[in-house]
Amino acid sequence: MAVANSSPVNPMVFFDDSIGGQEVGHMKTELFADIVPKTAENFRQFYTEFRKDGVPISYEGSTFHRVIKDFMIQGGDFVNGDDDNFKLRYSAPGLLSMTNSGPSTNGCQLFITCSECDWLDGKLMVFGKIIDGLLVMRKIENVPTGPNNKTKLPLVISQCGEI
Repeated sequence: MAVANSSPVNPMVFFDDSIGGQEVGHMKTELFADIVPKTAENFRQFYTEFRKDGVPISYEGSTFHRVIKDFMIQGGDFVNGDDDNFKLRYSAPGLLSMTNSGPSTNGCQLFITCSECDWLDGKLMVFGKIIDGLLVMRKIENVPTGPNNKTKLPLVISQCGEI
């Protein structure tokens, strides 16, 4: 299945981003709860701050720590969870996916595609897409990097939440 069409039942979430302490904008994303419900809900919770063992957990204040131009922006790092399915394809920039190291190892570390990445089809799961904010994504994609594609400037999710 190519990128899913927007659905009014899917949650919308956002993050505001800063590069080197300067706010660069707002990325609004749709989570594909109608296709990958467990993963979309897992990700939605990280946007809205939930508690695990009494400790608040959120993407707010976390970083995008790795950028590979023309491929992806990677960030977040909290817990592992269950898989959903691999129906959606990496057919466009701005798709959201959780990194993993095999079956049932999805957590909260995510990446955003910067181009079509069809070699990932069936390997990693698409769970959302940027609806508004591709220009912000491009600004982040162009931040200078060093060894291992680690960003030279801090890329911080300054605010996040559900719309």
